Amino acid sequence: MDIHAAVIFNPSGKFQLEPLQLAEPNADEVLVHIVGVGICGTDLGARDGHLPIPPPPSVFGHEGAGVVVQVGARVTKVKPGDHVIMSWDYCGRCPACQAGKVLYCLNFHQHNFHGARPDGTPTLRQGDQVVHGAFFAQSSFADFALANERNVIKVRADVPLELLAPLGCGIMTGAGAVMNSFQPRPGSSIAVFGVGPVGMSAILAAVVCGCTTIIAVDISAERLQLAQELGATHSINASQVDPVKPIIEITGGGAEFSLECVGNPSVLRQAVDVLPRLGVCGLVGVVPPNTQVALNMDLIMNGRTVKGILGGDAIPDLFIPKLIALYAQGRFPFDRLITFYPFAEINQAVEDMAQGRVIKPVLRP
Repeated sequence: MDIHAAVIFNPSGKFQLEPLQLAEPNADEVLVHIVGVGICGTDLGARDGHLPIPPPPSVFGHEGAGVVVQVGARVTKVKPGDHVIMSWDYCGRCPACQAGKVLYCLNFHQHNFHGARPDGTPTLRQGDQVVHGAFFAQSSFADFALANERNVIKVRADVPLELLAPLGCGIMTGAGAVMNSFQPRPGSSIAVFGVGPVGMSAILAAVVCGCTTIIAVDISAERLQLAQELGATHSINASQVDPVKPIIEITGGGAEFSLECVGNPSVLRQAVDVLPRLGVCGLVGVVPPNTQVALNMDLIMNGRTVKGILGGDAIPDLFIPKLIALYAQGRFPFDRLITFYPFAEINQAVEDMAQGRVIKPVLRP
């Protein structure tokens, strides 16, 4: 079918709205009419060549939300007319998938970064030219997208659908890191380094979990102000002071949990250095391959944990409906992070995101 999509033709280039042809759904696939799609740092990392993906031309986008238009012959999970959001795909057969850890799928690359379906067949063309698609099994920077039955999540119809788009990655990652990976007890302390969309979502989740000391660390005074409005009990501007000593003083010895959302080795070092014994540091910030960090081995040996976290250790079909229910109850106001843009203004949205003028841009095709 004929669609319109935002195409990257050159690494680090501008997005160009182009007419493309989208393949018909296979037996296990779902055609979705996109009504909202979040822009994530991973999309921009892919644009800039920081992910192991095929070269342009490419269509990215992996926080898509929309309405099911058509389903393949074997699809039973959803039907036309259902509201869905999309996350990542996985094989469902490897040891990680069978253990319920689908984000750590041993075949993750083939199902999400292959530039085509796992079997190599393309989903997008422009005339005779193949355009790399199936990014996170969706490529939802478009008005229509193909997904696999595995990576669509049916959602309730009484919440604005375009608002739910970022739950497919960034917001689920931050919230899940706290609620699933850390599972803090009420009264716990947590320091969140970097309060962009992931870090802000972590703060919202810390409030839900009953953390009583929630420290936001960033270099933006505006973001720190919003973090306190959303539940942070303290804020530290890292452009003015090294946050390690203030965090240890605020918590009386160290934060039981810390979360690195920046993807910066020096920030990860700070996030580890603020831990007390038995403290846990989670790493969710995305970095280029082979990024190195120097840590104090004595600190780690004395009962501290450094843990890499993908996607908030979430099972999307189970976790996303919980976040939506919390939002509907007024307990998880992630809508305060979102700024909407018309689809044609994708490059302006990317620029505003890069300059820190918005936290989570969402496009409306």
